[in-house]
Amino acid sequence: MNKKKPVRIISPSFVLLGEVDNYESLFFTRSWHGLGSLEMRINRYKKHVDKLIKGNIIFPFADVHKAFIIRHREIELDENGKITENWKIHALPLKSFVGQRITVPPEKQEFDKIDGDSESIIKHYVDRHLVNPLDPKRKLPNLVIAENQHRGAQTSWLSRYINLSEEITNISLFSGLGWNIYLDLENKQFVFDVYEGSDLTSNQDTLPPVMFSPDFDSIKQMAYLESDLNYKNTAYVGGPGESVERIIEEVGVGVGVNRFEIFLDARNVETEIPVPEGEEGEPTPRSEDEVRAEVRAIGERELKEYEHEIYLEGQILTKSPFVYEKHYNLGDIVTMQNKDWGVTMDARITEIKEIYETSGFQLEATFGNDRPTIIKKIKQELKQISGEVRR
Repeated sequence: MNKKKPVRIISPSFVLLGEVDNYESLFFTRSWHGLGSLEMRINRYKKHVDKLIKGNIIFPFADVHKAFIIRHREIELDENGKITENWKIHALPLKSFVGQRITVPPEKQEFDKIDGDSESIIKHYVDRHLVNPLDPKRKLPNLVIAENQHRGAQTSWLSRYINLSEEITNISLFSGLGWNIYLDLENKQFVFDVYEGSDLTSNQDTLPPVMFSPDFDSIKQMAYLESDLNYKNTAYVGGPGESVERIIEEVGVGVGVNRFEIFLDARNVETEIPVPEGEEGEPTPRSEDEVRAEVRAIGERELKEYEHEIYLEGQILTKSPFVYEKHYNLGDIVTMQNKDWGVTMDARITEIKEIYETSGFQLEATFGNDRPTIIKKIKQELKQISGEVRR
């Protein structure tokens, strides 16, 4: 693999503006569940650098699924705070378009609610808030949705004024499906789609397995963490109603010293089926059994956020038996092993960071969910007390 990939620059209207390959450094992170980012450093006097401006789109040559839109640039300072000759470019993946919308409920309805498979739910929200919104000002030009293949677990989801990228990230974490927006240069379109990773673990025999281990010369550095500090396995889930009339459901399996309890708020479960948008009539009451079943389903889904925390990060050897994007890719489930630590686990590749520098090319990967940030932990705390929470 070349040390540096040529990077193409196009306008938002898909006009090719130039190509650069003489940058000082380039690294970008692809995320299966979330967004990711890109950073480039390049001398400001080099050819076509004047095209690296906010709003233009850049992508490694031919890699239309790794396209980023420039959102920030600045003259870089050195370690002494002095101005250098380099531009520092920051860009976000095209999937960040989704983060420019929130989930506005249909008129006269409290929530934007959808039942079905996870892929249909994700594509419903993208269609309703970006592709075919009722308000034409919310439409994102040239964005289309790939054909629905109805993948992922069946569930129900309701949302109300939540950032759309956060909501899709939550559905992605629940279902295991990934998502992206890629370039269709021929038709001058942005294409939103959902993806399933491949099972490449050592215990299956359908596909050639991929094992990252120092013993296989496939990974150089590893960092491992396991924690129960945030662990909960039993939830009392509060549904609609007030005081002693409130519906409370218990989910989970904890017993005795191994029982870790939490309260989760699901008061926003609807007790009536709203009238479809654009139609007349009165809401239809739901049975108590239906309401309780949805409260339990929400509790079981929310409780997954408090499972045992296991994080594994590593720097993948570029000269290894396994070739990136040939034998494995973002979203695939692989086997990780470090015999010295007594650790063997199957985990999804949830982030991949590609690094291009004069010294060479490197890959860094996150296996399983990334470590929770302070913001994520605060949001988990709020879910226990807030009456208006994500589903």
